[in-house]
Amino acid sequence: MSKLANLGVMAVSPTAISKAAGLLREGYLVAFPTETVYGLGADAQNEEAVKKLYEAKGRPVNHPVIVHLPSFENISEWCLDIPQEAWTLANAFWPGPLTLVLRRSEKAKDFITGGQDTVAIRVPSHPIALALLKEFGGGIVAPSANRFGKLSPTRAEHVANDFGEAIALVLDGGPCQVGIESTIVNLSGGKPEILRPGMITAEQIAQQLGMPGLDLAPSAKPTVHVPGDLPTHYAPETPLYVVAQEELHNLVKSSAGLKFAVLAFDDQPEILSAYRWLKASNNPKRYAEALYATLRSLDQAGADRILIEAVPTASEWQGIADRLQRATQK
Repeated sequence: MSKLANLGVMAVSPTAISKAAGLLREGYLVAFPTETVYGLGADAQNEEAVKKLYEAKGRPVNHPVIVHLPSFENISEWCLDIPQEAWTLANAFWPGPLTLVLRRSEKAKDFITGGQDTVAIRVPSHPIALALLKEFGGGIVAPSANRFGKLSPTRAEHVANDFGEAIALVLDGGPCQVGIESTIVNLSGGKPEILRPGMITAEQIAQQLGMPGLDLAPSAKPTVHVPGDLPTHYAPETPLYVVAQEELHNLVKSSAGLKFAVLAFDDQPEILSAYRWLKASNNPKRYAEALYATLRSLDQAGADRILIEAVPTASEWQGIADRLQRATQK
């Protein structure tokens, strides 16, 4: 970067947090861990810094970013007409992997909202993210620290490998514990709706709102554009297919010379000779935590195709199923 040598990956310490906050104030990009994935951070009120972020990721400028805040008390700075449902969900799930979409205030400018009259906000639960936000003293936009549309990073080395010297600093907080991006709930008008599923489920949200029968499914044509809502996203370079177990086995049996890298719930049968075979956890939390690192490993295996066994349809798997669907070969 001009006027600043890239500082690379830095182990977390009070000094590192202070350095990262200072870089953000100066308009530089800093990657840091959240409980979901590593975020690529920029000062949410610095248009030039956010422009650098979009350029580094290759992100379309009309694709909004999420503002990360140090406390739910900061909602009123960034949002207007805040409904009671927002306070209820914030009290229940913040800090945590939930993003709320609300009517924006003057503080939320077009360059972070994609020109919409809404803004997406959340309070992360990762202690390093919270420490950085408190030290910085304001909102930080932090989309996933990856090239746009590619696999999200859940470890510091993923960020360093993707960006090299394009960003000023990567704070190393170890592997992310949730592993996939936050659930996004639209509360900007009408009934609440989930615009992106995550590890906080629709049932959990409806229960907190006191409406256990509430249908939170997004409308056929959502009026609010949010991160991660493109049909293809979070994708590896190797073509990926999500298939049922029987179809997966049949494809590997009749490989016709293709090399398959496989993620399945069972051990590799002796009669199947996949190029690489990984066994997935049956626990959705463990599966999500390992998902992006696993997909990166499969992507780097030198296979011709990645085959993923379809996950269960239960609500706690919906966020995972969404990410896999968006990663599939179209």
